[in-house]
Amino acid sequence: MTDSEVVQHHFDTAEQQLDSSTLGMWVFLLTEIMFFGGMFVSYTVYRTTYPDAFASTSRFMNVTMGGINTAVLICSSLTMALAVRSAQIGSRRLLLLFLILTLLLGCVFLGVKYDEYHEKWTDHHIPGPGFRYDDPRYFHQAQILFFLYFAMTGMHALHMIVGAGMLSTLIAMAARGRFSAAWYTPVEMIGLYWHFVDIVWIFLFPLLYLIGHNK
Repeated sequence: MTDSEVVQHHFDTAEQQLDSSTLGMWVFLLTEIMFFGGMFVSYTVYRTTYPDAFASTSRFMNVTMGGINTAVLICSSLTMALAVRSAQIGSRRLLLLFLILTLLLGCVFLGVKYDEYHEKWTDHHIPGPGFRYDDPRYFHQAQILFFLYFAMTGMHALHMIVGAGMLSTLIAMAARGRFSAAWYTPVEMIGLYWHFVDIVWIFLFPLLYLIGHNK
């Protein structure tokens, strides 16, 4: 593709079009930061208010699964960055390879998260009528804290599912040869989104799994 084939009529150059797309994506990510920021503030308030209850629930956080998912997402950020680089140099084969690897790693993350949720379900740690907790002193506070866990990790998982859908679209477009060194804007924009979701997890992992953890 040449610049004239990919530049929309309301842009003067391909560079201007890319800059506009990048600005739009960063504005969108800013709204996402504010959204997750509200959850982080709620977490901070309740952790400060009920420190002993947090300490009692920390032993139910599966650090092994959380650590595996952290490693998986770090690897997926690498493959996504390599996918963007492959698009920049116009390598269709490498672009497809790294996009597929990124999607597979995202699916691994969701699979591990499913197992972790299933563990909470079998242990009756889902907030609601069926909730059970060994220490009656923290029964109500523990429900709040588990609710925050599911809200924060669940919203992150939802973003991962959306990202997986976008990656599938990119793979289909790349297979049809839609991208070239002259135009790869969707790859770079979805790459920014994917890195953002990965960064959110980098904050969630220590806050939910590591701080106050005990056997």
